[in-house]
Amino acid sequence: MSPANETGHPLDEAEGADILMVKPALPSLDVLADVAAASAVPVAAYHVSGEYAQIEAAAERGWIDRRAAHLEAVTSIVRAGADIVLTYAALDIAAWLDDD
Repeated sequence: MSPANETGHPLDEAEGADILMVKPALPSLDVLADVAAASAVPVAAYHVSGEYAQIEAAAERGWIDRRAAHLEAVTSIVRAGADIVLTYAALDIAAWLDDD
């Protein structure tokens, strides 16, 4: 979490940030929750690159269910406090949610 000012809000926010970003998202869910709790601006989480690639690689090998894994990852990120989730799986997730 970025250092806080005297009001307890993250310094980035105090310096005029419109959105705060936490990355990588999944290994930092505790940080994401702390930032979301202290922030008055939207909090975004970055779920791309390594996190996405791990799910894709495991799904290609048949080790996990791709849809379930991506939905679980994004659900975890949102439950931790993200207002916005940036993910390479966005189009697939939107389609899956539309199907449900």
